[in-house]
Amino acid sequence: MIESRFPRSYTAVLEQFRGRLREPAPGLVQILSGPRQVGKTTLLLELAREFGESALYAAADTSGAALPGWWEELGQRAERLAASRTATLLVDEIQYLPDWGRRLKALADRIRRDRIPLHVAASGSSSLRVGAGARESMAGRFERLTLSHWPARELATRFALPPLEAVRQLVRSGSYPGSMAFRDDPARLRAWLRDAIVEPAVGRDVLLVEAVRKPALLRQLFALAAAHPAEIVSLQKLCARLSGGGALETAAHYLHLLEEAYLVAAVPKYSERALRRRASPPKLVVLNQGLLSADPPAAPEAAPDLWGRRVENACLAHAWNAGQEVTYWRAEPFEVDGIFEGSWGRWAVEVKAGGYGTADLSGLLEFVRRHRGFRPLVLCDRGAERAGRDAGVEVLPWEDFLLEGPP
Repeated sequence: MIESRFPRSYTAVLEQFRGRLREPAPGLVQILSGPRQVGKTTLLLELAREFGESALYAAADTSGAALPGWWEELGQRAERLAASRTATLLVDEIQYLPDWGRRLKALADRIRRDRIPLHVAASGSSSLRVGAGARESMAGRFERLTLSHWPARELATRFALPPLEAVRQLVRSGSYPGSMAFRDDPARLRAWLRDAIVEPAVGRDVLLVEAVRKPALLRQLFALAAAHPAEIVSLQKLCARLSGGGALETAAHYLHLLEEAYLVAAVPKYSERALRRRASPPKLVVLNQGLLSADPPAAPEAAPDLWGRRVENACLAHAWNAGQEVTYWRAEPFEVDGIFEGSWGRWAVEVKAGGYGTADLSGLLEFVRRHRGFRPLVLCDRGAERAGRDAGVEVLPWEDFLLEGPP
């Protein structure tokens, strides 16, 4: 189920990687990208252990990698290893290597020209930096794999958690595997998320991607997004809340950078016309609930509206991380929380954490009346399915959706 419904999960990506590295060598260079702390290094090390003496692992973020000749020596060691067997070179955090695209291209061309039986794979945290380097220097020589934020099912499988406990962990504290050690200590958990995720991602990864003229503005924009999960916010209102203001184009560009860093997705309004999608105010979706944990989540009964937004954000992020195209729909007075298109099919989804009635589904019913290619789906609290069924739509507890996806 993980492999088919969640192709960007750790288990699925590991299986894809393993299969590609067992194909005849030399093949295409494999480039693994994804957010911080989702297991890219762990995955490469797991493959290195599996392939044993035929694998060579190296990390490009070490002090030794900054020395002259490090890359050339690494390539020579890999080629010597491949002299007597099919070998695999695994390079972690390659974006820290200056001019890495050109270097990797030269190695790939040499092993293909000389028919050296050597597989080459590399990982990087920033999708934009790795992607840009690959597109510019590696055209036709690489395949990309994306390891995304973990779904609840992956947490349950890898950490032997009861499924519903894994869902609660994901919604309240996020799904970073490294955070599991602190799940019973909220203060340490928040400190770990700040120091291991937020600060490096916003303060370093995005700034490595390109020169950001206003890094303070970027930080403010991320903080605003984290404070308004699953909310539709116009760029004008966002700019008005930034200290010193900011141009709309700058805010839109910085939101794009945050999305490329797997932090926040600016989900557009659904339209069959691409220009209208781009012109719409975005719905801000934080891509891992751990990024919301600067403030402890309120109990559902104490702050139902905040809890409802938190659950909605988790459901929308779940679809985005699984590779679905996610939008929302609004045509006053109607609105639908999420429109999903992709390998799961075409779904119009309303998230109802708390009580609701059939009248609350008018936007969902209106959307599917206008767009008959979509299936309506209500995600609700367990035991609250009746109102949706009375309206004639499919209903699923949101916990089940976060475990398995749509029906």
